[in-house]
Amino acid sequence: MDSSKLNRRINKVIGQLNAVNRMLEEGRPCEDILIQLNASKKAIHKVGQVLLEQELDMIIEDKIEIGEVKEISNSFKKSLDLFSRL
Repeated sequence: MDSSKLNRRINKVIGQLNAVNRMLEEGRPCEDILIQLNASKKAIHKVGQVLLEQELDMIIEDKIEIGEVKEISNSFKKSLDLFSRL
C-alpha cells in the first residue's frame, strides 16, 4: 500500500480543517466557511477512494493467485460498503 500518497492527502485535509478553524476564529462569513468545509469533505472522500482502490488491487492480486474468486467478491462488497458510508 502506498502510504505516502495517503499521507499527503491526509495532510491536505488537516491543513484545510486548520484553515476552517482560523476562519471561525476570525469571524469569516458562513458562506466562506461552508465552501472550505465542502472542500475538506471532498478531500476526505478522496482519501477513502484512494485507500479503497489500493485495497481492491491488493485483494484481487492476492486472491486471484490462489483462485479464491468467491472471496474476491466478498472482500470487494465489504470494502465498497465501508466506502459508501463516507
